[in-house]
Amino acid sequence: MKRAQLFFMILACAIACKSEPVFDGNRAMAFLVAQCDFGPRTPGSEGHRLCREYLIAEITKHADEVTTQAFMYTYGSPSQVATGYNIIGRFQPGKRDRLLLCAHWDTRPWADEDPDPANHQKPVLGANDGASGVAVLLHLAELFAQNPPRPGIDIVFFDAEDAGSHNQNQTWALGSAAFAREYAYSYNPRYAILVDMIGDNNLNIYQEGYSVRYARPVVNKLWDKAAELGISAFIPEVSYVVYDDHVPLLQAGIQAADIIDFDYKYWHTIQDTPDKCSPASLEAVGRVVAAVVYED
Repeated sequence: MKRAQLFFMILACAIACKSEPVFDGNRAMAFLVAQCDFGPRTPGSEGHRLCREYLIAEITKHADEVTTQAFMYTYGSPSQVATGYNIIGRFQPGKRDRLLLCAHWDTRPWADEDPDPANHQKPVLGANDGASGVAVLLHLAELFAQNPPRPGIDIVFFDAEDAGSHNQNQTWALGSAAFAREYAYSYNPRYAILVDMIGDNNLNIYQEGYSVRYARPVVNKLWDKAAELGISAFIPEVSYVVYDDHVPLLQAGIQAADIIDFDYKYWHTIQDTPDKCSPASLEAVGRVVAAVVYED
């Protein structure tokens, strides 16, 4: 073999090894369980305070800059006032070319979709609806610190996503709305990826309607990568339209796609617990997002 050929083979191997870090579903699952160990992360609760401190400590281990965006909001009926906290970790903040990865960390104060009406005023633990997306991003933060991708990355954990009233879109996704108002233009990401409810044991991720309509290139990038990786849980069909944390980002002009499995029988019930989640599901989503980020 010629020396030049050998050099380029070694170079290609080095690039491949650097661009494809290993995402470990079991590691992500540990982050999911750790959040649930604090109990429900509802507005003003002890679990909310303890989990906020935990998330700040974890992201601080890996990000170059960590900030917290506090904001006031009202929720519920009768209306209550609470303080929300978005947690922002920045990787390579000096880079102008940036991507935004996000998930919500709060949980719903009321299990109003529970089949037993006696549970409707109980808080939701939120293993899948809340902890799963954050778990994937916490593990990605570890990978970004060990092996920085080419673009700069901003990871945001949104608060106050899940205390809304049905059929009133403006009462949901309040943390991402606060972020969009204050930071969308200064952070100016090339695009954003939201991960939400992606830990389901029976994972089937269809494309979300707002994402397809307003951020089709990002959706294509994600689902094409999943197909390339042989991850069949990403189904290239639109199945639902969800007002989620990506909508305020879209309204601010950011191309944002939502990775969400909205067909989850334990949604907003007291049964949304870690045993309904799977390391394999977390790994499938983590692998896709990591591959897109590192190969962008």
